[in-house]
Amino acid sequence: MPDKLALRINNLSKSYQTKSGTLQALDQISLDIPKGSFFGLLGPNGAGKTTMINIIASLVKKTSGSIIINGKDFDKYQTDLKYSLGIVPQELILDPFFTVYETLEIFASYYGIKKSQRKTLEIITALGLKEKAHNPPRSLSGGMRRRLLIAKALVHDPDIIILDEPTAGVDVELREKLWSYVTKLNKQGKTIILTTHYLEEAEELCDHIAIIDKGQIIANDKKVNLKKIFGKKKFIIEFTKLSPQITKILAKFGDISFNKNILTLEHKTNKLSYLDLIASLTKINVEILNITTKESEIEDIFKNLIYNNNSSLNNT
Repeated sequence: MPDKLALRINNLSKSYQTKSGTLQALDQISLDIPKGSFFGLLGPNGAGKTTMINIIASLVKKTSGSIIINGKDFDKYQTDLKYSLGIVPQELILDPFFTVYETLEIFASYYGIKKSQRKTLEIITALGLKEKAHNPPRSLSGGMRRRLLIAKALVHDPDIIILDEPTAGVDVELREKLWSYVTKLNKQGKTIILTTHYLEEAEELCDHIAIIDKGQIIANDKKVNLKKIFGKKKFIIEFTKLSPQITKILAKFGDISFNKNILTLEHKTNKLSYLDLIASLTKINVEILNITTKESEIEDIFKNLIYNNNSSLNNT
């Protein structure tokens, strides 16, 4: 299994000493990220996502634990393994003295990429920077600067690309171009690790998702498995007329709510089939106008897990 992992994080912890005591930013985080996966790391502000990424980027020193990249200990082979990583930070830090094209060429040279092997123009075009190729970063909009940060992380053709809130504050056009290009890279075998507050992005793009809150992993599995384990299905049923008898029968299957003659039944996905529902309703001879179903999305699961985790912590 380890040889099939792009990244293995074992019991990673990070604590800070503050005036009020010890702040535990990461509390024995363990994650296995398969090679070639599109891995989503989700969590609220302050959950520990960026701390973990900054440790991988060597910007923050860990307190304890280990990081294994492509089967090698990052502490022992840090210089070599940096070539395997392309990290896009949240902060917009750019050199103001070089143009977009020059910036990417300089970064490619840092990594020892021969001119004949550089993909500067491909990356510039893919990220919608072609018209700004000869402009300095200080003349770019916030969204354009974000594109340049992403481009810098890709110049050395890394195996593992870590995107920390890459589409924060940028327009829809960039998102579409970025995800089109990143999806293409993923299909070529690149491992993508994404943190985002746009949960619909994780829903659409990621095949594996971990949810972190207060420095701890509270869920970690393939997206399809998370939906099976934590997801709920909603039946939205429109009747000609609602009656107490209907609500009494359906209440035993899960949580119900209603608006006029439309009843919504929410239940664990594996507890009720469509046929069970119809069979229960036909016993009382009611007229059904319409039934639609809706399964939980990652956003629903995320909110439920974060809320429940915070509630349990507040009650201890």
